[in-house]
Amino acid sequence: MTVWFKDAWGPGYGTSFEVPDEPAPAGEGGAEVVVNVERELPVWEALSPAPGARTPDVVMLVDGVRRIDGGMWSREPDGASHRALAVSYAAGVVRCDLRRGVADLVDSEVRRGLFTSSPTATDLVAGQVRYEVHRVGSPDPAKLPRAIQAPLTALEVHVSDRAGDDAGLLVLDGPLRSRRHLRNAVGYTKTQQESYLPAELIPVVTDLAPGQRTPVFRRGTRWASYSWYLRLPGPRGAPWSGIVRVECSTEVGDQAAIELADVSAVTLPRFASTPYKDARAPQNLVPIGGLERRLRALLGDPRLLDRALSLATRSPAPVTA
Repeated sequence: MTVWFKDAWGPGYGTSFEVPDEPAPAGEGGAEVVVNVERELPVWEALSPAPGARTPDVVMLVDGVRRIDGGMWSREPDGASHRALAVSYAAGVVRCDLRRGVADLVDSEVRRGLFTSSPTATDLVAGQVRYEVHRVGSPDPAKLPRAIQAPLTALEVHVSDRAGDDAGLLVLDGPLRSRRHLRNAVGYTKTQQESYLPAELIPVVTDLAPGQRTPVFRRGTRWASYSWYLRLPGPRGAPWSGIVRVECSTEVGDQAAIELADVSAVTLPRFASTPYKDARAPQNLVPIGGLERRLRALLGDPRLLDRALSLATRSPAPVTA
């Protein structure tokens, strides 16, 4: 039988074992880029939305959040020890009806998981909460936080599918990856860790005016996609301030991708946040910021969960001088 010990560090400080930052998924960097989808070189320039581009009546935005409730250690029957993370995560959909000027949370779901390489681990019950075991194939502790992304993405897809298909535009926070089957969907990346364009085209991005976008280009990664950069309204600061990258599935074809790019350029600026309300303005869209706050509240009180985990496990032995 596996015996669990809760890490003595509070979850607000992470865990007492070091976990490096999450790297970009395999195949995301160094991708082949085709820039002449919409404009040929050298006429590759900032674009304003086409005159016929219209904001959809209904826009749905999807996001997920996660929180580490506690770090754990196991003692296996053979004396070995494995690390684990007790995690709460949630996904939700906010529906913005632009005709009526209202936004509603139309679906949300909270799940909890115990992520560990322990071969004998089973679900962990802490008070009224059950952490479902998620087996991680490697004992490397760096794999544990990365393992959370797959079930969180699956939950985002699940709530998106349940929300209905009346959205004229479905905005998914983050890259599309495995979610490209969703109708009218675009992936929304608000922080740019690298540029996918040749160096000579970067000035086109940094010189964008609010509401302008780059021409559509295609990235040939493991998760191939059409992409474009867009500048949201807000104070001009660093060259990349207010720049977001939007993408859609290559399954839609060149013309549909260009039309989606125009729709995004007339729609997303309407949701841009302001610095006095959000430190991640303007990229953290107002409906997504509100959705994140609501989902974090649904995760439950972290202090109560920390106590429940402590009671459900054995505390580590105190260190004596």
